[in-house]
Amino acid sequence: MLIIGLNGSPNKNGNTKFLLNAVLDKVKDMGAETVILEVPELLKSAKNSFCVSCSTPCSGACYKDTKLEEAYELMRKADGLLLGSPSYFGTVTGQMKAFFDKTRKLRGEKAFYNKIAAGVTVGASKYGGQETTMKALYDIMMVQGMMIVGDGYFEDDCGHHGVCAHKPAEEDDFAQKRASILAKRLFEVCNATESLRK
Repeated sequence: MLIIGLNGSPNKNGNTKFLLNAVLDKVKDMGAETVILEVPELLKSAKNSFCVSCSTPCSGACYKDTKLEEAYELMRKADGLLLGSPSYFGTVTGQMKAFFDKTRKLRGEKAFYNKIAAGVTVGASKYGGQETTMKALYDIMMVQGMMIVGDGYFEDDCGHHGVCAHKPAEEDDFAQKRASILAKRLFEVCNATESLRK
């Protein structure tokens, strides 16, 4: 099982990365292989960091033979995707949005169809736009045909919108507890739906 985390934060080692690691360390303990991709760095490898709709249908020419293309190809192989973004003005970062804007070709190929997907987000305050940011992540997942899981597990509770923390995330004990629960759910559903991705 391969589960890939996407760090949509321009801060490579900040609160979002902490939450991604909190989930991925747990699924790794359960037996999954994990990787974290740094979205801002990958975008820099492309000819244009933002989609300029240079062709319709999308040919992927702007990221051919780049680190971004390598990341997309690795994501094709994943069972699960964990999207992470801090809340910027109540939504995802520009980098996370740009990363998925450039996946039009992949969407046409259904490259991420039936991937199990989940999200983590962090805001500067307790009510700092985390839930609206999570819903923006869910919009991205739904448009790609992914299957969304939240931070619930049968032995715990049904969950909420996903792991939403306020910074500093390492001091948000509730978010860390939710990260552990989300990891169990992500692993469980990836395992149960494996045949859908063959």
